Amino acid sequence: MVDNNSTSNSPAESQTHNPDGNLPSESGVSIDSLARKVQESLSLAKRHKFWETQPVGQFKDLGDTSLPEGPIEPPTPLSEVKQEPYNLPSLYEWITCDMDSEETCNEVYALLTNNYVEDDENMFRFNYSMGFLRWALRPPGFFKNWHIGVRVKSSKKLVAFITGVPARIRVRDTVVYMAEINFLCVHKKLRSKRLAPVMIKEVTRRVHLENMWQAAYTAGVVLPTPISTCQYWHRSLNPKKLIDVGFSRLGARMTMSRTIKLYKLPDSTATPGFRKMESHDVPAVTRLLRNYLSQFLVAPDFDENDVEHWLLPRENVVDSYLVESPETHEITDFCSFYTLPSSILGNQNYTTLKAAYSYYNVSTKTPLLQLMNDALIVAKQNDYDVFNALDVMQNESFLKELKFGPGDGKLHYYLYNYRVNHVLRPSELGLVLL
Repeated sequence: MVDNNSTSNSPAESQTHNPDGNLPSESGVSIDSLARKVQESLSLAKRHKFWETQPVGQFKDLGDTSLPEGPIEPPTPLSEVKQEPYNLPSLYEWITCDMDSEETCNEVYALLTNNYVEDDENMFRFNYSMGFLRWALRPPGFFKNWHIGVRVKSSKKLVAFITGVPARIRVRDTVVYMAEINFLCVHKKLRSKRLAPVMIKEVTRRVHLENMWQAAYTAGVVLPTPISTCQYWHRSLNPKKLIDVGFSRLGARMTMSRTIKLYKLPDSTATPGFRKMESHDVPAVTRLLRNYLSQFLVAPDFDENDVEHWLLPRENVVDSYLVESPETHEITDFCSFYTLPSSILGNQNYTTLKAAYSYYNVSTKTPLLQLMNDALIVAKQNDYDVFNALDVMQNESFLKELKFGPGDGKLHYYLYNYRVNHVLRPSELGLVLL
């Protein structure tokens, strides 16, 4: 996520569902109408001044099919890319954050833990572990100088952060080298300093110096212009704790004991051959994943190095399971989730909410419903409190059946300097950004 004040990819959203899982009536709002509402509600002075100067899809162009898909602006000759960093206010200086350094990693962790995304009621805040940050920021071919910090010159305190990592993302039939932009965070006391636009310009400059001209990012706020808008769904694994901390509410006419019974899962997984992914599985998982992702209009172009990095299990960071046929030993199905806990703010009994986030799942022989139920079971066995999933890819097919309920916010996907002619349905999107 790129937006430091966004709440829609929030650590926890109150679950607005009843046990029947009925969707709230506004769930079908189109981006076109959402954009119009946003534009109408903003005065001219407050419209997206910064984004209206950038090569991104603009609200005024929505529905104009005469505009060509693809890059909005051509690449600039590298000799003409600005060589010096953008100017910061005089009290601050740029630094490159070396995520190999324990000290720097600690500083980044502390900044994000205390200042990154919170929910609307300020009850929960993302708590990325240092292991997670190193995993997220050091994929194959990463650039150290895309991990950008801002320090106070006098005290050397880290007060802002933004990152990019390289990725190959396929849009229809074209594989585009992009930067995935993430972790834009400004210290709460400096939110009025307008640091975010200059940080976005600086990371863009550094990406351009590597001859890359496109980027992907997500935010919980509507900016010009989403290529898709998705919704988070939540599945209670520890309903008593979730209700105690205010993440979810006891349903009408529901008691705590009935709620616990409603969300109870089997003690063991159901699928023969269901096991944790191991390093020798990387080629088979890569084939499975590439074949599956080929059906979506926007999806990552993963090779074996990517799969090894992003999907090989890492304790308390990412978990991956697969189904190996007991008869043929063929790898037929795959599921994965990453671990992103949240700090629980102001609760006397609990400090952390342990959340699993659905990542990439492929079903060829095992029904997706059964595969994901097994994923819920292993998450529960490993003491997760909640399992979250976006309605991207084929996820919608299992959400209601497995007792997920819709959250109360949206997550918007964006491409920088790349136009997609029609707004994608979540089911046309094969991309999960951390």
